[in-house]
Amino acid sequence: MPNYQGVWSLSEQYQNASGWPSPPLVALFGGGEATTNVIERIDMATTGNATDFGDLTVARYSAGGLGSSTVAVFGGGFSVTNIIESLAFATAGNASDFGDLTQQRQGLAGLSSSTRGVFGGGYAYPSSRNIMDYITIASAGNAIDFGDLTAIPYNLSACSSSTRGLFAGGQFFTVSPETSGYIDSIEYITIASTGNATSFGDLSADVAELAAGSSPTRAVFGGGYTGAAYSNVIEYVTIATTGNATDFGDLTTSRRGIAAASSSARVVFAGGSDGSQLNTMDYVTIATTGNALDFGDLVTAKSFMAGASSAHGGL
Repeated sequence: MPNYQGVWSLSEQYQNASGWPSPPLVALFGGGEATTNVIERIDMATTGNATDFGDLTVARYSAGGLGSSTVAVFGGGFSVTNIIESLAFATAGNASDFGDLTQQRQGLAGLSSSTRGVFGGGYAYPSSRNIMDYITIASAGNAIDFGDLTAIPYNLSACSSSTRGLFAGGQFFTVSPETSGYIDSIEYITIASTGNATSFGDLSADVAELAAGSSPTRAVFGGGYTGAAYSNVIEYVTIATTGNATDFGDLTTSRRGIAAASSSARVVFAGGSDGSQLNTMDYVTIATTGNALDFGDLVTAKSFMAGASSAHGGL
């Protein structure tokens, strides 16, 4: 029997006292390459294959995803768009229009607290962008400028605790003068405020097209492409501090264009490409270190999906 000292809501007390079931920990993966509008669903607390959940309003890949405890939100993507759309985790169905990003772009990443979502980075011809913009998840509407990343990345990763958001890795590109490359930087923001990102530390390598998930205390990054090879590397940082990433283990297979979703206990890495589209899903337990384990399969092999969950480290 729980000790109800401190602040407990009546629903929390009833739930613990009566055995009232907790809502399932749901993750959704939207879109993907080859260009699709399909949204797939998994239960984070179990293992098994994904199931069809519904459709995005527009078929696309390389979008950003984020979620509150009740709603998944997907923004941007290729063909380069500013569309933001949302749908409820609890009921299978199609997404609906939420609003627009401040600038259209692909290859962006999303993170969130329980109330606010932040999209960062991305690419729109002729260059990658260091834009961050934010939404209030409970209220549909257009995104608002948040600040700038210190790097200018796209195909980056993002995750969060309830107060701090991290953006990591990515690549940059400009047409004139033509410059391109991969980055290893990790930077952070305070989600409840606005302003420019601050340097956090470095990943172990320059890498893009990776994925990230988090508990309230630890961020985990996995996979990607270094410009020369696909990666199976998983590494982690403690979100409340700053510093370089530490080795965690390996994915079950090296791949790029991965999506991730997390609960407070697990990160699931989904899809990707090793030269061919993959339906692979594998997972790690965030509080430990070690190699990823098989979770199940996506309905369709694809890469560059956007992931969102109802129980990640920011909730």
